[in-house]
Amino acid sequence: APDYAAGTLARLGAALQTFVDDNSLGAVALRCWTELQDELHIAPCSLLGCLNMMGVPAACETDVSNVYPMAALYAASQGSVACCDLNNNYGSDPNKLILFHCGPVAQSLMTAKGTVTEHKMFAKNDPGSGWGCNEGRIASFPMTFANCKTEDGKITVYASEGRFTEDVIEDGYFGCAGVAEIPDLQNKLIRLARGGFKHHTSVGKGHMKAILEEAFTTYLGYDVIQID
Repeated sequence: APDYAAGTLARLGAALQTFVDDNSLGAVALRCWTELQDELHIAPCSLLGCLNMMGVPAACETDVSNVYPMAALYAASQGSVACCDLNNNYGSDPNKLILFHCGPVAQSLMTAKGTVTEHKMFAKNDPGSGWGCNEGRIASFPMTFANCKTEDGKITVYASEGRFTEDVIEDGYFGCAGVAEIPDLQNKLIRLARGGFKHHTSVGKGHMKAILEEAFTTYLGYDVIQID
């Protein structure tokens, strides 16, 4: 890593923690690119993982919508949560896909300690500008995934369940990723895409769909869409 990277990441982490404490924030959504790469030459992915580890759900890419289900999953599971991309299908199994992000996954959700490295997307055009990704693999566990959208003043949420498997992802795969097995996956993806939901989803450890749906509808008055 460049000489400046560890110190800059540490200072930004301290600033984020102070901001969270001073404002009594229960969750955050951080604009993680491209200003931080242009100005500080780091990627804050590993810092988001630290916040998630400390019980402050932290979403990537200013995804404020994703913060709500992350906070709900954390409250239901009392454990770390993660913001992931609904990414590539896995092999030829129609019910498996790779859930991934650049490296904001909490250590408690991973198979082993990750490796802090350079963000490969930024390295293509500006080498050395994106140190801070925590690369590794997500552990095997039963999980719930959920997200929400806002439209015409209404919040609409979905929640479903699956499991992270022990299937292997090749070493060269970027970021922190895990293989998820989700029943009837292809139809669920179609419902999400046609329903206007984005490519992010929140994941938490354990099966909590019923708990989330009760909280969202009975106590918060959100609309819930069924994708199962």
